[in-house]
Amino acid sequence: MTATTTRIVVVDDHEVVRAGFAGLLDTQPDFTVVGTASDGAEAVRVCAEQRPDVVLMDVRMPGTDGIEATAQIRAAAADGGGPRILVLTTFDLDEHVYDALAAGAGGFLLKDVTAERLFDAVRVVAAGEALLAPTVTRRLIGEFARLRRRPPAVPIAPLTALTPRETEVLRLIAEGLSNPEIAARLSVGEETVKTHVSRILNKLGLRDRTQAAVAAYESGLVVPGAGG
Repeated sequence: MTATTTRIVVVDDHEVVRAGFAGLLDTQPDFTVVGTASDGAEAVRVCAEQRPDVVLMDVRMPGTDGIEATAQIRAAAADGGGPRILVLTTFDLDEHVYDALAAGAGGFLLKDVTAERLFDAVRVVAAGEALLAPTVTRRLIGEFARLRRRPPAVPIAPLTALTPRETEVLRLIAEGLSNPEIAARLSVGEETVKTHVSRILNKLGLRDRTQAAVAAYESGLVVPGAGG
């Protein structure tokens, strides 16, 4: 195992699914599956013991579900560290995934994901990028925001605190664009984008890009169903 190895915990109440994902991930030289769990409570215990970098988290499980487990794992990382959580969902756009994102999940995957997309997603989330494929991300968060108009799960400062450029960067984050993609869209350097993202999170009192995307939808900055 090298210093760049990503430590992973796989959580799913179906043994076949759990073993399948764990087996796939273990085929990669830069991944090590350090534990598995069949429910949320076990996931919290395993994460406390193994301190993984990434958790592949199912949502619907008996007892402590993936949403509560996500919240507990993220809350335990008081210093902002801790594992990045990648939520597993299905094609029916399970509305519980929205709660998982608000609880601190770093992104999501469809359960029928291909092996290569699974590997890419884990690497992206491990590197600190919160959102994955733009079209799926926009569809998922936008649909949940449209169906569930409600006060933000995390209180945010007024978007008027942002500069016009920061507002534009926030809009692109909500569309699911990565830093390099935002840099290309705005014709600026990637380091400039990173600075804008950091300032957005600080000004709005948000933890990561996921919360920023949710805030953009819930504030009305990005309108669900509108063109990207």
